[in-house]
Amino acid sequence: MSTHSVHSHNFLGAAHDANAKRTLWVVTLTVVMMVGEIAAGYITGSMALLADGFHMATHAGALGIAAAAYAFARKHSQSPAYSFGTGKVGDLGGFASALILGLISLGIGVESVIRLFEPSQVQFTMAILIAVIGLIVNIVSALLLGGGGHDHGHSHAHAHAHAHAHHGHGHAHGHGQDNNLRSAYVHVLADAVTSVMAIVALLAGRFLGWVWLDPLMGIVGALVIARWAWSLMKDTAAVLLDKTDEHVAEEIRALLDQAGRLQITDLHVWQVGPQARAAIVSVQGPRAFSAEDVRAALSAVHEVTHLTVEYRAVEN
Repeated sequence: MSTHSVHSHNFLGAAHDANAKRTLWVVTLTVVMMVGEIAAGYITGSMALLADGFHMATHAGALGIAAAAYAFARKHSQSPAYSFGTGKVGDLGGFASALILGLISLGIGVESVIRLFEPSQVQFTMAILIAVIGLIVNIVSALLLGGGGHDHGHSHAHAHAHAHAHHGHGHAHGHGQDNNLRSAYVHVLADAVTSVMAIVALLAGRFLGWVWLDPLMGIVGALVIARWAWSLMKDTAAVLLDKTDEHVAEEIRALLDQAGRLQITDLHVWQVGPQARAAIVSVQGPRAFSAEDVRAALSAVHEVTHLTVEYRAVEN
């Protein structure tokens, strides 16, 4: 016998709306700074400022992707068109941002190597002033984003059981990482790092004549940003490809092993939102057990907010 119940597939993080507002503020700050740098570049004739302004434009675009991902996920969070909700839209936005960040690091690296061998004239005083303003904007943006995506909260869970099936509802507590917010945070950190390195290099060039330090710092900054981009890309790709959450899978195996006389024939555990995991558990065991017993045994796995149990009774 099986029963059907209507339930929500809203697996957005607990701080989704707050993170969306934070990201919009950071996009606004970044766009204002971008316009200021480009305008200052044209007024002073500084190619360095123009280049940094257009570089800031790429970050504004990436941050815009993050803001759009939040809006799309919220708008379609209840849509039946998405089987497991829109909790992973943020990871898609994070992956796109990671690609952009990787391209930015490549561009900075190439330009820095060229300038290392072909030094260009730099208006140190104006460039230092703009770099300091840029750093202040980045610090404010980092504070607005509040640490880059670690969410702690709770969400309502529901469970499905097929073959001797009963549908139940529980309450799950969990924590996870919002990779969309993390991508925005990494872009801000990347800008902050390049600003700090630029200030150090520009001061050295202005007072010590070390014009070679500016492109050298650019190369170092490019390597740091590339490393961040690669880390973000790996983490978001794992979510998008439904990589098994081994920690939760091991917990499920241990709990069913304790229940006794139950054999797992198939197990899938994957992330469907920053704080939500889905699981499909196929189990066989004696007729004295049922799918409801399996579900009860797994009630302690609070990370799983969407559980499907398939139970097959076998002869004792």
